Amino acid sequence: MLIDNHNRKINYLRLAVTDRCNLRCNYCMPESGIDFSKKDTLFTLEELSRLSSILVSQGIDKIRITGGEPFVRKDLMVLIRNLSNMKGLKDISITTNATLIGPYITELKALGIKNINVSMDAINRETFKKITRRDEYNIVYDNIIRMINEGFNVRINFIALTGQNTQDILPMLALAKNYNVCVRYLEEMPFNGGSRHFEGNTWDYKRILSHIKEAYPDYEEIPSEATSTSMNYKIPGFKGTFGIIPSFSRTFCGSCNRLRITATGDVITCLYAQPSMNIREILRGESSEEKVKQQILKAIGNRAKTGFEAQKLQKGTYTNSMTTIGG
Repeated sequence: MLIDNHNRKINYLRLAVTDRCNLRCNYCMPESGIDFSKKDTLFTLEELSRLSSILVSQGIDKIRITGGEPFVRKDLMVLIRNLSNMKGLKDISITTNATLIGPYITELKALGIKNINVSMDAINRETFKKITRRDEYNIVYDNIIRMINEGFNVRINFIALTGQNTQDILPMLALAKNYNVCVRYLEEMPFNGGSRHFEGNTWDYKRILSHIKEAYPDYEEIPSEATSTSMNYKIPGFKGTFGIIPSFSRTFCGSCNRLRITATGDVITCLYAQPSMNIREILRGESSEEKVKQQILKAIGNRAKTGFEAQKLQKGTYTNSMTTIGG
């Protein structure tokens, strides 16, 4: 079992399989992209499977596959098949932009993968195109509806971007009226790859919730897991639900149970912290299993108590992108 220096149980790994993405969302990276990692600096699928097995042996029982866009890796299903057979792993989930997932939906269901988070920041086609700089709306929407109808637990992650998509907050919520889906609204964060200047949020979680309350004053809060990053709500008559994630306000740090490992091996104990170390070459070396375990224990034993504390320790400004740190 992994217990950090603040007595928090760490059982959830966010595992990035690539830093590449086929969209160019303007809050994540410049239109020209970022300096993506070279192939030999990325974990192979065999290494990702081995690393996952090591961490599961230490008490990780939930793994979320992230990117970049995970399905940019054409061999991703090899990893997911391996994870689905891993004893001790209770939950495998995926965060995706839903542009490339279509051909794999049937097999994902057969493997028992149920929890899919889809990053979608607009329900209006033109707004979606402006934000992503790509014309993939129909594919994304159709895949979302297909997964809902197939019985997946779909959560749509919508980042509230001042001056860009806040007019879509309520129209996006209408999806939850007709479908069993959870629409979650996130505050914008500073991890934009240097694509824009970030000072803070005009649309923080309180304003988002207040905006929804004006239209739906009779919503009710519903129970959430103690480690949940979202506050969750139900509107009477809606098939689905909605949630609010204070991703910049960081009200959930006290119950954080997450560890992040990037596609190149950086170990990140807090989204707002610098990487604690890199374990890629350790995993590729001799006696790697025990050495990886030791380094993970070291990282877990030196976590910041909150994201604000981690931010104070961060030197300089944030220039990295969400696509490099796994969301």
